[in-house]
Amino acid sequence: MGNADKDEDVTMKWTDTLDIAIELSEAHPDVDPTKINFVDLMNWVMALPGFDDDKSRCGEKILEAIQGAWIEEVS
Repeated sequence: MGNADKDEDVTMKWTDTLDIAIELSEAHPDVDPTKINFVDLMNWVMALPGFDDDKSRCGEKILEAIQGAWIEEVS
């Protein structure tokens, strides 16, 4: 309740895979998430408004989870 008013205050971390996937699908509507490489994916996530986590906390499994959620989001 009331989260819509606080969207700008919400901080995403690497583990917020669904939220990240939604934001990526809105930020990059013309991108096929099955074709993105993990370096670009990591950089795009880190550039999202509201994302605040350390690059060192990101790994292949997290990027796979984000990519999978993004694929689900656009399919």
